[in-house]
Amino acid sequence: MKLSPLYIQWEQEAQKQGQRMVVDNLLTVRFDTLDEQLATIIQPILELPSQEYASLLLQLSNLSREDVLARFNSNHS
Repeated sequence: MKLSPLYIQWEQEAQKQGQRMVVDNLLTVRFDTLDEQLATIIQPILELPSQEYASLLLQLSNLSREDVLARFNSNHS
Protein backbone atom coordinates (compact mmCIF):
# COMPACT_ATOMS: atom_id res chain seq x y z
CA MET A 1 0.00 0.00 0.00
CA LYS A 2 1.40 3.35 -1.04
CA LEU A 3 0.74 6.26 1.30
CA SER A 4 -0.17 9.61 -0.17
CA PRO A 5 2.36 12.44 0.17
CA LEU A 6 -0.24 14.49 2.02
CA TYR A 7 -0.72 11.74 4.59
CA ILE A 8 3.05 11.35 5.02
CA GLN A 9 3.40 15.09 5.55
CA TRP A 10 0.57 15.08 8.08
CA GLU A 11 2.17 12.15 9.93
CA GLN A 12 5.55 13.91 10.09
CA GLU A 13 3.97 17.12 11.38
CA ALA A 14 2.04 15.18 14.02
CA GLN A 15 5.26 13.51 15.16
CA LYS A 16 7.04 16.88 15.40
CA GLN A 17 4.14 18.33 17.36
CA GLY A 18 4.23 15.36 19.74
CA GLN A 19 7.95 15.78 20.32
CA ARG A 20 7.45 19.50 20.97
CA MET A 21 4.75 18.70 23.53
CA VAL A 22 7.05 16.22 25.30
CA VAL A 23 9.87 18.76 25.58
CA ASP A 24 7.44 21.50 26.62
CA ASN A 25 5.95 19.29 29.34
CA LEU A 26 9.33 18.07 30.61
CA LEU A 27 10.63 21.64 30.92
CA THR A 28 7.42 22.77 32.62
CA VAL A 29 7.46 19.91 35.13
CA ARG A 30 11.18 20.26 35.82
CA PHE A 31 11.22 24.05 36.25
CA ASP A 32 7.60 24.63 37.38
CA THR A 33 6.91 27.02 34.53
CA LEU A 34 7.69 27.54 30.88
CA ASP A 35 8.73 31.16 30.57
CA GLU A 36 10.01 32.93 27.48
CA GLN A 37 13.65 31.93 28.08
CA LEU A 38 12.81 28.24 28.32
CA ALA A 39 10.39 28.43 25.40
CA THR A 40 13.17 29.74 23.15
CA ILE A 41 15.27 26.61 23.65
CA ILE A 42 12.56 24.11 22.67
CA GLN A 43 13.30 24.30 18.94
CA PRO A 44 17.09 23.92 19.41
CA ILE A 45 16.43 20.89 21.62
CA LEU A 46 14.24 19.36 18.91
CA GLU A 47 16.97 19.95 16.33
CA LEU A 48 19.57 17.94 18.27
CA PRO A 49 20.76 14.66 16.76
CA SER A 50 18.56 11.88 18.13
CA GLN A 51 21.19 10.42 20.46
CA GLU A 52 22.03 13.84 21.93
CA TYR A 53 18.30 14.65 22.21
CA ALA A 54 17.63 11.43 24.14
CA SER A 55 20.65 12.00 26.38
CA LEU A 56 19.53 15.53 27.23
CA LEU A 57 16.01 14.38 28.09
CA LEU A 58 17.41 11.68 30.38
CA GLN A 59 19.73 14.19 32.10
CA LEU A 60 17.15 16.95 32.44
CA SER A 61 16.13 16.04 35.99
CA ASN A 62 19.73 16.51 37.11
CA LEU A 63 20.38 19.81 35.32
CA SER A 64 19.68 23.23 36.73
CA ARG A 65 17.75 25.82 34.77
CA GLU A 66 20.98 27.80 34.41
CA ASP A 67 22.83 24.76 33.02
CA VAL A 68 20.16 24.13 30.40
CA LEU A 69 19.89 27.77 29.36
CA ALA A 70 23.67 28.21 29.26
CA ARG A 71 24.06 25.17 27.02
CA PHE A 72 21.66 26.51 24.42
CA ASN A 73 22.55 30.17 24.74
CA SER A 74 26.22 29.40 24.07
CA ASN A 75 25.53 26.92 21.25
CA HIS A 76 22.68 28.63 19.43
CA SER A 77 23.22 32.38 19.80
